[in-house]
Amino acid sequence: MGMMEKLGDLTTGGAREYLTFRLDQEEYGIDILKVQEIRGYEPPTRVANAPSFIKGVVNLRGTIVPIVDMRLKFNCSKADYNSFTVVIVLNLRSRIVGIVVDSVSDVMELPPESLKAAPDIESVIDNSAVLGLGSVGERMLILLDIEKLMSAPEMGLVSMED
Repeated sequence: MGMMEKLGDLTTGGAREYLTFRLDQEEYGIDILKVQEIRGYEPPTRVANAPSFIKGVVNLRGTIVPIVDMRLKFNCSKADYNSFTVVIVLNLRSRIVGIVVDSVSDVMELPPESLKAAPDIESVIDNSAVLGLGSVGERMLILLDIEKLMSAPEMGLVSMED
């Protein structure tokens, strides 16, 4: 699927709301409808043989939720845990996953005309998981297809339920 068609999915219909968060120097946006809640970071229970970016699992009201440190996944220079570090709990079609990010910025409504196709940039993220770029004033958001990112085979998350 080309960049333009992918963007087409985003630009049909009205404005959408995105939760924005920071990883290192970049700001990312994900569809707010996929966000279940935002929690402070607490060290999860380690899982044997999990990839290094899967920090472990937490028990969220009876559901075992894998916690993915996006900073490790995206090879950020450092992954400090401080009072700003948060876990965004995502409710994806097939599972609930938590992602660790540096900080959550805000919720932004992006009208279709503020979205652009992402050029094939050298990025830490697999380009197929980038939906496009959203510009708001001086801010440039990288809009992620978080569902696709989390279901990529190297995430190793599929085997947890299968």
